[in-house]
Amino acid sequence: MTAAWISGSDARTPTLPRPGEPIGTSEVVDLNGLRNVEFGDTEDELTRRGILRTDVDACGPALAGHDTVSPIFVDDRLVLLWVGDTVGTPEGVTTGTPVTDVQARYPDVRVLDTPPGTYRFDGLLARQGDRAYLFLHDGDVVRKIIAGYADWAERLFADGHSPC
Repeated sequence: MTAAWISGSDARTPTLPRPGEPIGTSEVVDLNGLRNVEFGDTEDELTRRGILRTDVDACGPALAGHDTVSPIFVDDRLVLLWVGDTVGTPEGVTTGTPVTDVQARYPDVRVLDTPPGTYRFDGLLARQGDRAYLFLHDGDVVRKIIAGYADWAERLFADGHSPC
């Protein structure tokens, strides 16, 4: 930065979203999954198609082309996707979306309170049939989105695990 300043170059500090402002998306997760990845797919099937990668330095398998998404498998089947900041729902919910907006976009959302004495985020569960979005939030804005089978999303919330 100093060298850029001295040379007269225009080194700019990246603009970060204001608190409560959604970060924006470059990819959409819906209740079926992601582009080329569906809930219920097997690890073998995704590996054979070149989508599941186990050769990366991550806390578990990674999805090729989906750098900010962590797949969660149970009994060889994809049950949840723990998505990053650049992934949002079709309804426009992303990391940074205000909780009030989530409640407006998903009127039947169920409030999940973190057990007393824990240091985890509270949740909002937007369920549709056997699938759901779990929005983890700090009381003001969404901090993390998990999508997939509703029963597994509720279990993840109750047990307090992350993909790592």
